[in-house]
Amino acid sequence: MNHNTFKQPTRILVIGSSNTDMVIKADNLPKVGETVLGGSFLMSPGGKGANQAVAAARMGGQVQLIAKVGNDIFGSQAINQFKRENIETSAIFTDADTPSGVALIGVDTTGENYILVAPGANHNLTVQEIEIALQNIGHPCIVLIQLEIPSVVVEQTIALCAAKKMPIILNPAPASPLRQELYKNIWIITPNETETELLTGVKIRDMNSAKKAAEKFRSWGTEHVVITMGGKGAFVCNKTMSKLIPTPNVTAKDSTGAGDCFNGALAVALSENMGFESAVHFACKAASISVTRLGAQSAMPYRKELG
Repeated sequence: MNHNTFKQPTRILVIGSSNTDMVIKADNLPKVGETVLGGSFLMSPGGKGANQAVAAARMGGQVQLIAKVGNDIFGSQAINQFKRENIETSAIFTDADTPSGVALIGVDTTGENYILVAPGANHNLTVQEIEIALQNIGHPCIVLIQLEIPSVVVEQTIALCAAKKMPIILNPAPASPLRQELYKNIWIITPNETETELLTGVKIRDMNSAKKAAEKFRSWGTEHVVITMGGKGAFVCNKTMSKLIPTPNVTAKDSTGAGDCFNGALAVALSENMGFESAVHFACKAASISVTRLGAQSAMPYRKELG
């Protein structure tokens, strides 16, 4: 599927999770059974779906989010925040019985983190609700989806969107095995190194192993593979290129949400008919800015910051 055939302007439909992130920054991350004192506390909206929607909106994209929140203060705060970010919220469903998702995040001085997620209402988002939302969307969309909603819902949603000829970007995070026949419906897959190993069985040690893993995804039917590699950049592979696109050199404070920033920015660049390699450069630059700040959505840069 060639993105240059999309009608302009192409909108971005993000389908995924919405959480509230509770972040503690400390000198070191605790070991099992250890208590670490000190550090600053930050509470901010998060969830991979919501993060990617905010990142895309701040990059100038026309964004709609399909998600599910609880009937609680976290859910209402999230919806109000999406509206402030100019994200279309008509397909955000409310669960009357289950609380909104939350994530507990620890971050050390090098920017490394651990994340514990209680998914809450995210795990009650149904295929039927997504189908209803898709029926009400008459405009062309790039679909951006992750794996913080149930895998069966992701798989059926990919099939639904593919049937509507919507180009699909799958960010397979957190990593979870997928049925191999699904890959042929995925336009772009954007795993990090850990997710790549889980999905392909290939451990990423260098560019040769990255290419081997990428070619495995392509052999299953995915057109474009982008393996994000942190500060090293992103390895891209399709029928015309196989190369590492470097990321700008920055001092990282917090890597939380960097992958989400990358995916949101990538979707925007492609929605604007930017060439694929240029789009990945654009996404790397956006993500490099996000890691210099604390938090997830709060760290997402605005388009003007990319220069």
